Order: sequence, then structure tokens, then C-alpha cells
Amino acid sequence: MPPIYDKPTVEKYDYVLIGGGSGGSASSRRAASYGKKVAVVEVDPYLGGTCVNVGCVPKKIMWHAADLQDKLAHHASGYKFKGLAAPKFDWAAFKPQRDAYIKKLNDIYANNFDKEGVEYHHGRGRLTSANTVEVTRPDGQKYTLHADHITVTVGGTPTVPSDDQIPGASLGIDSDGFFELEEQPRRVAVVGAGYIAVELAGIFHTLGSETHLIIRGETVLRTFDQTLQETLTPWMEKTGVKIHKQSNVMKVEGEKGKPLTVFTDKGEKIEVDTVLWAIGRHALTKDLGLEEVGVKVNEKGDIVVDEYQNTSVKGIYAIGDVQGKALLTPVAIAAGRRLSNRLFGPEKYKSDKLDYENIPTVVFSHPTIGTVGLTEKQAREKYGDAVKIYKSSFRALYFSMIDDEHKEPTVYKLIVVGPEERVVGVHIIGLGSDEVMQGFGVAVKMGATKNDLDDTVAIHPTSAEELVTLR
Repeated sequence: MPPIYDKPTVEKYDYVLIGGGSGGSASSRRAASYGKKVAVVEVDPYLGGTCVNVGCVPKKIMWHAADLQDKLAHHASGYKFKGLAAPKFDWAAFKPQRDAYIKKLNDIYANNFDKEGVEYHHGRGRLTSANTVEVTRPDGQKYTLHADHITVTVGGTPTVPSDDQIPGASLGIDSDGFFELEEQPRRVAVVGAGYIAVELAGIFHTLGSETHLIIRGETVLRTFDQTLQETLTPWMEKTGVKIHKQSNVMKVEGEKGKPLTVFTDKGEKIEVDTVLWAIGRHALTKDLGLEEVGVKVNEKGDIVVDEYQNTSVKGIYAIGDVQGKALLTPVAIAAGRRLSNRLFGPEKYKSDKLDYENIPTVVFSHPTIGTVGLTEKQAREKYGDAVKIYKSSFRALYFSMIDDEHKEPTVYKLIVVGPEERVVGVHIIGLGSDEVMQGFGVAVKMGATKNDLDDTVAIHPTSAEELVTLR
């Protein structure tokens, strides 16, 4: 096991980071690659942050399990596979296997720190000045790290209502708690309409839990393009997810570990075994010493930064979810690396920064979603009548052998503007959309036009070819 430091090894570090997640790891290792003396302070007993431990990675593994369940249960017979008994997912057996893989990733993070010369300090970091971080170890011991530059990259945490706001709210779990479940709940209510709610509800449902999704509006994914909302919501309902629309939870009754009853403002009483809150996330900025040293935070608790990740205090920076913009792991990684390039790299990087425009992202729903750029609503608000839409709805070839009721929808949408038809938005849903999106994200970032796509020879037979043949 690589060393975990319990005191400073130098009088002053070049760079100290509070937070050992994806952003902190990326920024610290990039700085170390330039020969700088770097320390990372992490409060949890493992590295990797949300993404590795209770986010992207274990979530995607669970999505793969659900996807496989779907294929075995609903698709295999169409391809004339015989002798498959009714497949049943063994959650209790799968969890320790998944956890062992995550532990392996934690060790890789720690080994990378050791190999590349980044010190790993286990404890709670707190700013005490523009150049000092106080570390409180789990045993209560305290010491101070001095640094020329300090980055706050502590990430965020799920938001859960208090029992004062919604009586019985504490009987539920959050997305972190999803990964602690030892057994698969027979009945579950997921509260929320964002991508985390959609993904976890989809996993529960596809793996066989009776799944209720309680949303305040008429559709899921309300911040995404309307076409995606209007395609995914009815499909989730068709597959059996019970969506309770225009509903708010008023109270939850029962006991932890026993059946719970969810009461909504529409008079419904929903009997479940698990309630999962997926109503948003907030930055972990409390008790970091920000106010004492003058680092500004906004009304939501996010650290205020400029385009170069500078906070209001010279020498203190913030990256990742803690600064409230584009809450995505690759964004934290990209911002962290560019920050270290600017602070410690060669002259060509002295103005390096992350461009937060046109960031591609995906949703691991069933089927998956890919999206980059402006939604149609945003485009029309910005460009008015200069907007033109190209759209195609179809079924992927894969589903040609599968019963109609299990043929997932695919919809591809291009949003272009001006006489040159510059592509300002790509929104796709359907089989493989998560993998398709990366390349088209590059195209949008480069300022591709509809003609550029048209000039690209299609790869046949694929779903992706639809984006270069739209008329």
C-alpha cells in the first residue's frame, strides 16, 4: 500500500489540493509531472471521489447488468437462442464483486499518486489562510500544510429534504445509499426527474423491482431537449415504470428496513420497500474555512470562480462540482489539468483554461441518450428564426428480430443556425447513443456545419450514419 502521510514533508509545497476525487487527482498529477511538490488532502479513507465510489463507475456497471437482463429476458428469444431459463439478477452476490472492482480502482489512484510523486494526506482539509491548509486526521491530530497555490476540489453530495420539510424524509436513501444496498428492494420509489433519478429508476426497473418515479412535471429530464423528454418519458412508462406526474411527496411513513408509505399531494399512497431521493446535489463547501479567508460563495453554496478557475482570493482556485458549473467528472478532470498547465506548465499554457461551451454528455437511461450544445428552446431564444431542425425517428437494425413491444425508439436531432447551417446542438436517444456522441461532440466543438456532416461518408449499417444522411 502506498504511503499515507501524517505530517508535512517540506516547509512549503508548490500546490495543495483539498479533495482527492477525479478533479483533484488529475490536477495534482499534472502539476507533479512538471516537477512540482504536491499534496492532496482527502477526508474519505479512499481516493476517487464520487465518480469512482458512488457515481459514474459503479452506476455504469449496474447499468450493464440491467442491460444484460433486458437482452436475456426480451431480446434473446427473437434471435432464436434456446434453453435460457428465466434469468434472475442476484443483487446480493453481485454487490461484493462490484465493490471489489471499485476497491481496485481506489488502489490504482493511490498507486498513481505514489508513482508520480503526489503526497496523499488522509484527513479533513480546511483553509486557514490564502497559503495554508489545516489537516485534521481521523485520530484528531492536526497539522498545517503551507503552499503557494491551493485548489478546492471537494465535490458535492446528494440533496435530501429534512424531516421538517417533508416528514419522514430521513426514512429514504440517496444515490450514495443506492450503492450500499445489500439486497435488491422488491418495490422502490425514486423521487426526482433528473438524469440520476432516471438512471437509477431504470436500473431498478430493468432488474425486476417494481419502480415508481415521482416527478413534479409531465416529463423526465426537464433541462434536456424537449424531443428527448418526449421520447424517453412514454417509453419508460411503456416498459412498466410507474411515473407519478405533477406530484410532490408530502410525507413518508414507516420504519427503516420495513415497508414505507409515500404520500403525495395528489392523494396517492405508494407502498414501497425503499424510497430514494434524487432531487439534486449541492457543493460540500461547509466548514472549509472559505468565509474566514474571504473566498466568495453564491447563494447555493457554490464557490464563485472566473474563467480561469480563480476564486476571489489570489492563489486559491476551485474546480469540479464545488464551483457549480457542468457537474460532470470529465469536466473536473479537464479543468484541473488545464489549471495545472497554466500555473506550472510551459509558456504555451500560460492562458490555458477550460471552455465550458459545447460539453457533450450522456444519460445511461434505457435506451441511452447523448447530447451536446444547445437545446431547440435555447437555440430559438438565442438565434430566433435562423434556427433549422433536422430530425429522424427510426428503430435500430438490432431490433428487427425482436418483438414489437420491446423495440426501443431511436430519435436523432440536429439543430443548425444561419445560412451556413452551423451545428449548434445534437440530441440523440437510442441504442448506442452513449458511444456515438463522443465523435459528434468533437464535430460540434470544431464548428461543424450540416454540409460537413453531409460530406462525410456514412458507415453502414449503423444508427450513427443517420446523423450524416439527415435531410
